Amino acid sequence: MGLQIIDRRLAGKNKSIGNRERFLRRYKEQITEAVRRAVSGRDIRNVERSEEVTIPKRDIREPVFQHASGGVRETVHPGNREHLRGDKIVRPQGGAGGRGGSGSGEGEDDFVFTLSKDEFMQIFFEDLALPNLLRTQIGDNPEWKSHRAGYVRDGTPGNLSVVRSMRGALGRRIAMGRGPRSLLADKRAQLALLESRQPVAEPEIALLQVEIAELERRVRRIPFLDPIDLRFRNRLRVPVPSSKAAMFCLMDVSGSMDQQRKDLAKRFFILLYLFLTRHYDKIDIVFIRHHTQAQEVDEDNFFHSTESGGTVVSSALELMHQIALARYPGADWNVYVAQASDGDNYSNDSGRCRELLSTRILPLVRYFAYVQVVDEEQNLWSEYQKLVDMHANFAMRKASTADQIYPVFRNLFRKQAVAA
Repeated sequence: MGLQIIDRRLAGKNKSIGNRERFLRRYKEQITEAVRRAVSGRDIRNVERSEEVTIPKRDIREPVFQHASGGVRETVHPGNREHLRGDKIVRPQGGAGGRGGSGSGEGEDDFVFTLSKDEFMQIFFEDLALPNLLRTQIGDNPEWKSHRAGYVRDGTPGNLSVVRSMRGALGRRIAMGRGPRSLLADKRAQLALLESRQPVAEPEIALLQVEIAELERRVRRIPFLDPIDLRFRNRLRVPVPSSKAAMFCLMDVSGSMDQQRKDLAKRFFILLYLFLTRHYDKIDIVFIRHHTQAQEVDEDNFFHSTESGGTVVSSALELMHQIALARYPGADWNVYVAQASDGDNYSNDSGRCRELLSTRILPLVRYFAYVQVVDEEQNLWSEYQKLVDMHANFAMRKASTADQIYPVFRNLFRKQAVAA
């Protein structure tokens, strides 16, 4: 016989978690589409919050049986004092047509409910996975976790195990009282036997009564709880595997990169960051912007500062390589790189970029994703294409409009089919 487990936990306001999960599965398509619409209107600070999802009433209406019009039906109406048989009744004013409710013509309200933060992110990143995911464990600075390790006789009151202590006290009382109680039962049996005999042996009965009273005092003096009964939960700090990631954001801020193109790049960086947070405990973000020269900046300057002039992409790659070697050695960190550009670059520098990626950067990183925010293919795109077949941890896509960012991201990080 199969085992069935029914989840009767409540999800707040006396709502069943099982019912909520069935609802999410049933209307998965509508909810997924609502999540995608919601993401398109959010910024980097609000993408991860919960969301109110609206499902049209027509999509969740249940089929019902109704009586069709037509046929022969007899109805009985109550009488009235205003009209007689054969009178003509004036049409109601206002154009309501005899229907109940207002004449505004509005239909039924749509069904609105709130997805929690975890549910929103689960649907948002469904069917995605990090390519070649391999978490590097930190050896020099391990993280510690409190682990249960039995019981000890000494400890703080907060770690007192009441059940374990009472169990020990019960065992001690049974062990200490077994002998006196057994002897007490024998004495009582002897006393009953002497009292039943004739003539009554008063001296012997008095002696037995004294012995019984002493045994009863011995049993009563056994403490209900003794300090030796106390047991405290023992907790040990043990090192646990820890995984950390460094995310490099590289973006061209030259004169050809207008604010619209920067916004496209920002959306891609947001998605990658949120996606990495689902796989790693800690993430460091490094922002590198470049035109003819590259520099590490904070997030505000990265997305909002304006520059003019030409583009030398290799300067950003060289700076990224230097920072990775100095602060994020490959033996301890999982390094991911996201580069966004319009593809414009000095012609003699694109070959240098390909060489830097192939020989220095790609051997150090888990994954390198390049997104070009324009459709035109220039020399940088051509040089990068040569790396696609040579390195499994390198990928490149185009996204020239905002609605293309999410599909491009899903295409870059879709789950790979597992070979049978």
